[in-house]
Amino acid sequence: MRSFDFAAGTAVLTGAASGIGAALAHGLARRGSHLVLLDRDAERLDAVAAALHAAHPGLEIDTHVVDLADAAATDRVAAEIRRRHPRVRLLINNAGVALGGRFDQVTLEEFSWVVDINFRAVVRLTHRLLPALKAEPGAHLVNVSSLFGLIAPAGQAAYAASKFAVRGFTEALRHELVDDGIGVTSVHPGGINTRIAANARVGSGVDVTEHERGLRQFEKLLTIAPATAAEVILRAVARRRGRVLIGWSAKLPDLLARLAPASYGRVLALGLRRAAAPARPAGPPPPTSPASGVPAQRRVDQPAGENTREAT
Repeated sequence: MRSFDFAAGTAVLTGAASGIGAALAHGLARRGSHLVLLDRDAERLDAVAAALHAAHPGLEIDTHVVDLADAAATDRVAAEIRRRHPRVRLLINNAGVALGGRFDQVTLEEFSWVVDINFRAVVRLTHRLLPALKAEPGAHLVNVSSLFGLIAPAGQAAYAASKFAVRGFTEALRHELVDDGIGVTSVHPGGINTRIAANARVGSGVDVTEHERGLRQFEKLLTIAPATAAEVILRAVARRRGRVLIGWSAKLPDLLARLAPASYGRVLALGLRRAAAPARPAGPPPPTSPASGVPAQRRVDQPAGENTREAT
């Protein structure tokens, strides 16, 4: 299959208002793609679109404010996209939400909300736009799963279920669409520094103090910049990669789950506790800023030791 030509048509991108989605929008624009951007956050989506218009005045940039949990609204947007953009060559299903809490701490309604956005919306939008992709030789589909589409830690029953479903759906489509000349990529980001964890809903039965403590620990592991993740994804699309794991924070747990599928959970739990624990002072104190005397810190967009090469 030939390399993907970003400048030959329109890219449809969900979850485009922040995080990986916003970074993908900018990366696609730099590559010459016309854009259709979807998100439920109108204010942030408008800001992304304004920045893109200013930087790339020759590109067509269309925005749609939509809650992907609303099936009827998603159908209407898909129909509008097909009417206004006859040459859709790339669909990136990136939008996602999270829910904190064990299975017995969340309601079925809360669980279904995660599945509706993370999985059913992916299926629905793909089904509605697949005829347009099939009409474009060399089109491509990207579904963003997660590290938790490779492993399923405690407290992530809804999120992991939805992301494992995305992974299985995407792999099946990759096999089904190969004869149509459509490339399909499943993306599994590791610790990306986005707003999804901070914006996660909390299950009705979850102790708020416990959740906030766990969130603070988890956020320490989010060291990869969204722009870095977006570039890995777009390079993988260009090369028609079937699967992408972003960062060692995705690759090592994936390897562990392959080697010890029945017992990796205990090892991961121990590793997460150690990674999130405050560092113990050892040896000389850390270097300080000459101006402020504050210990120097590594920038979020310069993670140490993170290998972001895509995996096939």
